[in-house]
Amino acid sequence: MTVPEPERLSKRMSALGLASRREADEWIERGWVKVDGVVAILGLKVLPHQKITIEKQATAEQARRVTVILNKPVGYVSGQAEDGYQPAAVLVTPENQWRNPGSKNAPVRRQELLGLAPAGRLDIDSTGLLVLTQDGRIAKQLIGENSEVEKEYLVRVKYTRPGKFPASDMNKLQHGLSLDGKALKPAKVWWQNDDQLRFVLREGKKRQIRRMCELVGLQVLGLKRVRIGQVMLGELPQGKWRFLGPSEKFT
Repeated sequence: MTVPEPERLSKRMSALGLASRREADEWIERGWVKVDGVVAILGLKVLPHQKITIEKQATAEQARRVTVILNKPVGYVSGQAEDGYQPAAVLVTPENQWRNPGSKNAPVRRQELLGLAPAGRLDIDSTGLLVLTQDGRIAKQLIGENSEVEKEYLVRVKYTRPGKFPASDMNKLQHGLSLDGKALKPAKVWWQNDDQLRFVLREGKKRQIRRMCELVGLQVLGLKRVRIGQVMLGELPQGKWRFLGPSEKFT
């Protein structure tokens, strides 16, 4: 019988979905984490059967962390400012908050929006759903190395080769292409109308859809992300943001 190896407490907490590793280490430093009833210390290693409990202060702090959905316009980068372009986070201001008609959301204060980080990328030439969060658990769901969350896009294209776009190249888009020397995961791709494709991916390589299309002679004229997991962009206007609803889940 294989004896399980102990692992770092913060890594175990992350695997259990209790907190991000960084968050877990902060809680351990504050004395908010116990293992088998004993206050944990940084660097502690645990076995799978050991009981991890978290103090109320930690769960209360976690509950205050917000996640927002932004409809990113063209011309903004997802993360840090680069080449003179602003990060999409600059749009997340009280003035740009969007509330559904009939919504009871109270006006937000600017300080509540500090520390938001993008959970995934959406390139400068693309629009649509971008998630920004203060919650490491959500970031891990969406961009962790084992993430399987679907992301759905509407992609307007132009075929640049003679004749009609062949069915064999549609098959390549779905499960026959490689990027950076590595085979891509199977994708769901179909025609939405004469000049627009719908893509559903479970990975997010840099400019992946544009590069996939180039390999089969398609030029991307417009790209919009409309869904991440179970969360839809919906009627959110471009350049506006809203809070992730209490009943909304990505997985």
